[in-house]
Amino acid sequence: MSAPAPSPLAIVDAEPLPRQDEVLTDAALAFVAELHRQFTPRRDELLARRGERRAEIARTSTLDFLPETAAVRADDSWKVAPAPAALNDRRVEITGPTDRKMTINALNSGAKVWLADFEDASAPTWENVVLGQLNLIDAYTRSIDFTDPKSGKSYALKPADELATVVTRPRGWHLDERHLQLDGTPVPGALVDFGLYFFHNAQRLIDLGKGPYFYLPKTESYLEARLWNDIFVFAQDYVGIPQGTVRATVLIETITAAYEMEEILYELRDHASGLNAGRWDYLFSIVKNFRDGGSKFVLPDRNAVTMTAPFMRAYTELLVRTCHRRGAHAIGGMAAFIPSRRDAEVNKVAFEKVKADKDREANDGFDGSWVAHPDLVPIAMASFDAVLGEKPNQKERLREDVAVAAGDLIAIDTLDARPTYEGLRNAVAVGIRYIEAWLRGMGAVAIFNLMEDAATAEISRSQIWQWINADVVFENGKHATARLAREVAAEELAAIRAEIGDEAFTAGRWQQAHDLLLQVSLDQDYADFLTLPAYEQLG
Repeated sequence: MSAPAPSPLAIVDAEPLPRQDEVLTDAALAFVAELHRQFTPRRDELLARRGERRAEIARTSTLDFLPETAAVRADDSWKVAPAPAALNDRRVEITGPTDRKMTINALNSGAKVWLADFEDASAPTWENVVLGQLNLIDAYTRSIDFTDPKSGKSYALKPADELATVVTRPRGWHLDERHLQLDGTPVPGALVDFGLYFFHNAQRLIDLGKGPYFYLPKTESYLEARLWNDIFVFAQDYVGIPQGTVRATVLIETITAAYEMEEILYELRDHASGLNAGRWDYLFSIVKNFRDGGSKFVLPDRNAVTMTAPFMRAYTELLVRTCHRRGAHAIGGMAAFIPSRRDAEVNKVAFEKVKADKDREANDGFDGSWVAHPDLVPIAMASFDAVLGEKPNQKERLREDVAVAAGDLIAIDTLDARPTYEGLRNAVAVGIRYIEAWLRGMGAVAIFNLMEDAATAEISRSQIWQWINADVVFENGKHATARLAREVAAEELAAIRAEIGDEAFTAGRWQQAHDLLLQVSLDQDYADFLTLPAYEQLG
């Protein structure tokens, strides 16, 4: 008697979407189901390991490079695989969600790479998850266009040789996709995003002279990188493409991963193409992991923590040195400024700051950097052109002058800045405004001339939580307390209502966003990710 056929994935509580059958084919869902069977148990073990490590940090208030992997760090002989031609020059990368307009604009932006984002810049509604995949398929088949219903403006792709190379970012390991289940168990969002994209596009991308390239978010250890590597090996065999076709860039945006950069590259060495320095999630991770560590781990206002802070400098310089030692690209952080259409002076000041930041990265040895808006592409491009010239990268700059000790990465108290009352108010304002948009399905939101995503909301609520629990006293004499946070939140909510009017306020999800921000900022039981309780409320 033959074994029964494996259970297919069930689509749960999801309204049918136009053209979803082109994405959710039987063959694609069978592939995702196989990924789920093979790899979700290991994902679950690694999430449990994160909790154990957090408990150890709470006990010791320190971190160090791993003694058990010292041999990997000491071995000079290994390198990552050479970069494919389409990923060799990454001097400017633009980021953004995979909605139809953004897909066209990002590909046309003049950037070398587009980070097509299913993660922090995308609220994971079923519509965003499925139609985002459809937009990428349409882009590769050049069947994508868009007409803005408000302005009537039409958008279409430039010639193929002018388009950015796509690097897709799936969701982090902690998020499940509740609309796709196997025997009642949700499939990890990371496997849904990776699986659908890879299955539909791997061969198509090879035919275009590129390949299935990925950014891996919120990695916390080299064992998580090993899991991804095993997924890549399995997936390439499954669809019959050569091993090493997949390339992955890992975001070093957790404090624990900063101590395992070499090991992460080693695990992915046949598929690795670089590491990236992600600022807001990195700060969020420091707060999350060292929240019991006392006053020396208290961060000031987020805007006071620049990349020139000593502990941030240690992190970025170690990243460049590590990448170049192993033949990988080092990609710098985000320029999040959104140009104003009304205020030229605001733009002038901001553009100067962006230029200074990108000049610093290029001179430090980074091979490229991120921007959030097409108007910033030429600014970042000029900074890297000035250093690189005709060269595609500067991996030959080994930065052997860099020496970073374990303690340098967590020397938060070397920063000469303190939390301010205005910083509290800004954290509350940004948190409410971002969460409200997220609950309506928008993951990338312009707030106060900055492109905010889930990482900025995480650092906002984490700082509120940390300042209250560390009993911070602000410069005006006020103590950071739950009561003060509630007062500020009520004032911000009233200000938003006054700003947008009663009708728009009532039509939005402002009260819900206010309540959720206070929940994740004030609960003694600190939520690992704000997107977990928020996902329960997402339409």
